[in-house]
Amino acid sequence: MLQLRYDPVKNKKVAVATKRQDRTFHPPKNYCPLCPTRNGKILTEIPKNSYDIVVFENKFPTFNRVPDKININEHFPYKIFNSKGICEVICYTQEHYRYLEDQPLEKIENLIRVWTDRYYSLGSKKYIKYVLIFENKGKEIGVTLSHPHGQIYAFPYIPPLIIEELNSSKKYYKKNNLCLHCKIIEEEVKKKSRVVIKNKNFISFIPFYAQWPYEVHIYPLRHMGSFCELNESEVSSLAKILKELINRYNLLFNFRMPYVMVIHQNPTDNKSYPYYHLHFEFYPPYRSKNKLKYLAGCELGTGTFINDTLPEEKALELRKIKYTD
Repeated sequence: MLQLRYDPVKNKKVAVATKRQDRTFHPPKNYCPLCPTRNGKILTEIPKNSYDIVVFENKFPTFNRVPDKININEHFPYKIFNSKGICEVICYTQEHYRYLEDQPLEKIENLIRVWTDRYYSLGSKKYIKYVLIFENKGKEIGVTLSHPHGQIYAFPYIPPLIIEELNSSKKYYKKNNLCLHCKIIEEEVKKKSRVVIKNKNFISFIPFYAQWPYEVHIYPLRHMGSFCELNESEVSSLAKILKELINRYNLLFNFRMPYVMVIHQNPTDNKSYPYYHLHFEFYPPYRSKNKLKYLAGCELGTGTFINDTLPEEKALELRKIKYTD
């Protein structure tokens, strides 16, 4: 059953996707559904025996192109909506143990082009209002398939967190005739203490208001709302900063750092958003080598995050790491 249920108390939708209970959970070592189908082997999600980068629809989606019929009789204040949307899986490589940060820069550049294509193609559909590209990495995050991959959710509505960002950005823009995110970038460049990496076209920093100890945001220095505005020089710079940041994470505690990576771009509802700014957000769950940060009563009960660390100190730790490509 796929449906959206409206929460009248918090004024937001909750996605119900019961089929996801049946999704593959830590398959045996001799079988990976995201590897190519080898001759004489069990059929995987990819029927070909090799691939570079592949995108396919998720077998266990949150949204579906053909939504389920809604036949539950509920009365006010309850509302149910169909969940017409699209969920895709994007495999970065056919190599099971070669993660995003292990890829050559040319391969990461191609991945960025694929992200751009999927954002544009999915966002061009009339019923798609927002396209979220993201990656969950590591068992600590709850990942059940270790093959390097990300996901794409094409929403039939603009998610509430994005609405919050849009509203704040719009308010600042109206008052100052300036993009709020551009102002944040300006301050970070000036301050320097929270910057992790800066190159020709992109900057990464731990935000002044970081909710996670090693949370890093990546922004293009030039104002833009989506991947569709990237030029080739910026694609190259983005590939470099992504590769370096994730490798710095890995070197921090000498293991592959788990994380959630999300990419925030303009909604795809045919409206204008001159005040929004493309950016990546990384949320690693570790607060030290042997300690994880968990969301507990205060975070879940009030939405108030508690950060046990100073962003300036954590940024310095990541900056001091000796990294060579």
